[in-house]
Amino acid sequence: MTALDQTDTAQSRGILLLILAMVLISINDMLIKGLSDRFPLHQIVLIRSMVAIVLTMVFIRWEGGFRILRTDRPWLHAFRALLLVGANLFYFAALATLPLAEANALFFVAPILITLLQIPILRVQVGPRRILAVLAGFLGVLVILGPGIAGGAGNLPLWALLLPLAAASCYALMQVLTRLLGAKSAASAMAFYVQGTFILVGLGFGFIAGDGRYAEGLDNPSLLFLLRPWIWPGPSDWLLLVSIGLFIAVVGYAIAQAYRISDPATIAPFEYTALPLAVLWGVLFFDDIPGPETLLGIVLIAGAGIFVVLRERRLGNPPPKGPLR
Repeated sequence: MTALDQTDTAQSRGILLLILAMVLISINDMLIKGLSDRFPLHQIVLIRSMVAIVLTMVFIRWEGGFRILRTDRPWLHAFRALLLVGANLFYFAALATLPLAEANALFFVAPILITLLQIPILRVQVGPRRILAVLAGFLGVLVILGPGIAGGAGNLPLWALLLPLAAASCYALMQVLTRLLGAKSAASAMAFYVQGTFILVGLGFGFIAGDGRYAEGLDNPSLLFLLRPWIWPGPSDWLLLVSIGLFIAVVGYAIAQAYRISDPATIAPFEYTALPLAVLWGVLFFDDIPGPETLLGIVLIAGAGIFVVLRERRLGNPPPKGPLR
């Protein structure tokens, strides 16, 4: 096999791994949305992360053993993990109120926000083409936000539409600061720190709000998802919760492996396969049929994001490694 054939094979494997990760992420989102009217978010996150961290330790063994957990920048990993926790909490809180398509599309504004944040933080020069792509992406955001801005038309309140944007902001800041400060740990080690932080946050939420005292009298679905009391899962619920944990552990490894063996900028656009999948699951399982404004917004955001990724490739800047949720 020639070097070119080996490169093509690696790129194909990377694409397949990334598509697998996006399929599992979209299923993960669909399952969490389905559980959001019965379980509190912090209970789901805690069980998910406890399952995921066990599988992550298996990956750690494969990547060199537990010695790879040693780091000289624990504060960087802690800050990175907290930003990811914030991104997850905002995003999943949005799922309790929003259709999957709208929530996904608004979260995928993250690559556009990364481009903007690079200007003041990394002192990156952004040319007119990327500026136009950023403007197109934000136009897509405004198209989706339009009904909420107009007063909640379409039963999508503005506050809920802002939650995935807050999630995207946390994620974008995490990516830019990681790029600025440097994170040389193995992917499985970083996943371990993240899942460990999720466990601590889930336990903290459970200790403070697990009895449901703060959910009394609330009718806001997102706040109820955050604050409702813990309940003991039934057998079918345990199957779903454990599956969510297994999925997110495989997602983390698949994304890391895809970007390790392939050219990041070549495979990064395939992350946007999550968008049509979100539309599909929303239609099949929740009867959420996106309107023309949502579809136009999705096209604008996805097109702008893919252009930004491809432009960053030409300029030699690595794209972000996956919208981990």
